[in-house]
Amino acid sequence: MRIALISDAWHPQINGVVTTLVETCEALRSLGHTVKLIDPGLFRTTSCPGYPDVRLAFLCGPWLRPIIQDFVPDAIHIATEGPVGYAARRYCLYKGYSYTTSLHSRYPEYLKLRVGFPLWLSHVYMYWFHSQSRRIMLATDSMHRELSAKGYQRIVRWSRGVDTELFRPRAKSFIQDRRPIFMYTGRVAVEKNIESFLDLKLPGTKYIIGDGPQREALMGAYPDVRFVGYQQGEQLARYMAAADVFLFPSKTDTFGLVMLEALACGVPVAAYPVVGPVDVITDTRVGTLDWDLRAAALNCLRLDSNDCRQYALGYSWQKSASQFIGNLVPKIAG
Repeated sequence: MRIALISDAWHPQINGVVTTLVETCEALRSLGHTVKLIDPGLFRTTSCPGYPDVRLAFLCGPWLRPIIQDFVPDAIHIATEGPVGYAARRYCLYKGYSYTTSLHSRYPEYLKLRVGFPLWLSHVYMYWFHSQSRRIMLATDSMHRELSAKGYQRIVRWSRGVDTELFRPRAKSFIQDRRPIFMYTGRVAVEKNIESFLDLKLPGTKYIIGDGPQREALMGAYPDVRFVGYQQGEQLARYMAAADVFLFPSKTDTFGLVMLEALACGVPVAAYPVVGPVDVITDTRVGTLDWDLRAAALNCLRLDSNDCRQYALGYSWQKSASQFIGNLVPKIAG
């Protein structure tokens, strides 16, 4: 199958959406499919205020259309709701093409937290954007229930995977600080609610792996916390495997792929009982969900790393890609 995959999220961004798309493309190709990724790097872009690694390709429609035409896809999937996704949606509707979409992030909540943009207006746009999609792919049952209650239709599941060869148990000695090591990995931004982790009175040492607009402010406010910036590949996996507990304080994620990466490293997860964590941490042997995040973190110290690893082995990108393929629809409706 020839698949056109359109996304506003791509390198140099480092986040769960980009990881999902990278791994999905690789898995689809390994299954014999041909994938054309259409991302902002193909067009003239401007940086998003406060997020220089986020490139926005406004008014890219005239250049996007011939790319899709020349590729002649069997199916079109629009992964994000930004300018590139908007241009692809508009073109598909103009041509009468059927397409699928996916919803990866709570953009209305993000915009509200970052710039005070009205929630209702963002929700109207999101509903409108997905309204003509033949299938809307969501990662969790919780998001399915939430969006169904808001009137979304034609929802299907598209779960996630984890690279269990890269993310695996390794020597804890990679980190020499006082233990236990409590770690957060991800974007350092207001929507991630990192301060609720940093404010906890915990023994040992706290680590923040990642970067973002809040990093400098948090470094000044929490001088005892180790901030090591963005890490990738082997270096990232070594840091994560060296932790004793992984903290996931976000209340706005739709999945939280990094939790699977921590579990694959044999590290239990402490999080709030909200959408994302309640769908990923479904076994009390691999993590603790509690509105008292400190209690959750301390309880995780008693969990067995082998149980975490075995749990993560149940997720694979091949399985995720096969589910994705089953959700696609032909470009031209029958």
